[in-house]
Amino acid sequence: MAQKKASLACEICGSRNYSIGISSNPKPTRLEVKKFCKYCKQYTLHKETR
Repeated sequence: MAQKKASLACEICGSRNYSIGISSNPKPTRLEVKKFCKYCKQYTLHKETR
């Protein structure tokens, strides 16, 4: 199956720093990962956006 692209957006500043490939099957929850934000200069929670 084909994968869709999704972005990970920073919780604090809202910038979309990372892109990931996700399966095309719908999921009830969105991915949340702690990653480094180069604009905030700290590790923050990033949530999946579409």
